[in-house]
Amino acid sequence: MHFLKTLIGALLIGALVTPPVFAQQAPVREITQIKGNLYRFRNNFHYSVFVVTPAGIIATDPINAEAARWLKAELAKRFNLPVKYLLYSHDHADHISGGEVFADTAVVVSHDNAKRTIVGERRPTAVPQVTFSDNLTIELGGTVVELSHVGRNHSDNSVVMRFPAERVLFAVDFIPVNELPFRDFPDGWMPDWIDSLKRVEAMDFDVLAPGHGSLGSKTNVGAVRVYLEELRAEVTRLAREGKSLDEIKQAVKMEKYASWGSYKNYLPLNIEGMYRQANRRGN
Repeated sequence: MHFLKTLIGALLIGALVTPPVFAQQAPVREITQIKGNLYRFRNNFHYSVFVVTPAGIIATDPINAEAARWLKAELAKRFNLPVKYLLYSHDHADHISGGEVFADTAVVVSHDNAKRTIVGERRPTAVPQVTFSDNLTIELGGTVVELSHVGRNHSDNSVVMRFPAERVLFAVDFIPVNELPFRDFPDGWMPDWIDSLKRVEAMDFDVLAPGHGSLGSKTNVGAVRVYLEELRAEVTRLAREGKSLDEIKQAVKMEKYASWGSYKNYLPLNIEGMYRQANRRGN
């Protein structure tokens, strides 16, 4: 009995002093080349891009303060150049937190609506100094980046960034590559999302660099558009027939997308989001 009490006590003490396994895991961070002077920065499941020019670096989403500090140190070590522009893809904090890390050298840029939300909701990042409503071109050291607001989708302020020399498009959260869109389309807009994808399809690029997951192509843009069109049509039809949300979840399977990531977890949530949209006035 004394041995058992001692063993239990030791285990309890060990549980108290030993941190959980996930707390011991270092974040996965890396820089990979996309093409030429254009690179991709990874912080666990989030990605941003940056392009190196003779006059400095144009960076995008800082992700968070710790990741931004790591990236800033790596850029100094590898390229010995400052970040001159920091471009926000949209207002969501999981992508743009930590912008203050680059505020000593960079001009921060976002869509008009993103700045309004960043200021109004006190996002933990640097406030944009330059904003725009439709399109903006950034030029630095002979390199051009074209920023475009293609309409409401995952947010009302998402910006796509085209790197014409590299034929790469950076787009965050509203064009997943071989994966279902996130949950129930929080902050999302339908059918605007579909319309924005059509605008992206009309752009001239080869490589799609998303904010999560692997690189893709323009084909992935069309695939997401078709998925949303089909899901919206089916959910709207059943809702107009008077089916309940639970009945629609049972009926809608979208089986041809079963190979996409998060199919089992996100399809019911996608249906919920589309059902909510279908019940808005005018749908």
